[in-house]
Amino acid sequence: MAMTLITTNTSSGAASSSFTSSIDSTYKLYIFKFYDVNPVTDAALFTFNGSIDAGSNYNVTKTSTFFRSIHNEGDSTAALQYMTANDEAQSTAFQDLVESIGSGGDESAAGELFLFNPSNTTYVKHFYSTTQSYHDSDFAMTCYVGGYFNTTDNIDAVQFKMSSGNMDAVIKMYGVG
Repeated sequence: MAMTLITTNTSSGAASSSFTSSIDSTYKLYIFKFYDVNPVTDAALFTFNGSIDAGSNYNVTKTSTFFRSIHNEGDSTAALQYMTANDEAQSTAFQDLVESIGSGGDESAAGELFLFNPSNTTYVKHFYSTTQSYHDSDFAMTCYVGGYFNTTDNIDAVQFKMSSGNMDAVIKMYGVG
């Protein structure tokens, strides 16, 4: 099955990056790839949410889990951690994908988000994400997020944004199938 590039959003100092069209029944899998995500505010979190009303509201109920692996530049700290503060439990809040990204010119994040069968009206919509970032405290960090939107409505729009401040980012949306 081939990946088809649907659209590219390039943000410079933007509050958010929204995909409000082309998430439909054409594909059973949508992949979002993000490159050079850099917040204006140091230690901001990169987040996302879905919409069932073409982007008028990004408030879909979700349940998720969040793990991370870290290793600092001084080689004194390395860990694999379950981060309960980044989980969602039947929440409409934006889901954290990356935490505490540094805002320096040499600090950023990259990764991908998989959204499965968003137009299905029988089942919940599953998602997972893997990201790599430069933590604001000089850590290499990989975040693993998985969960589901607890709705049988169509997820027809997706928005990415920082927990505070604006961002620079390139985000591409692909369809697979």
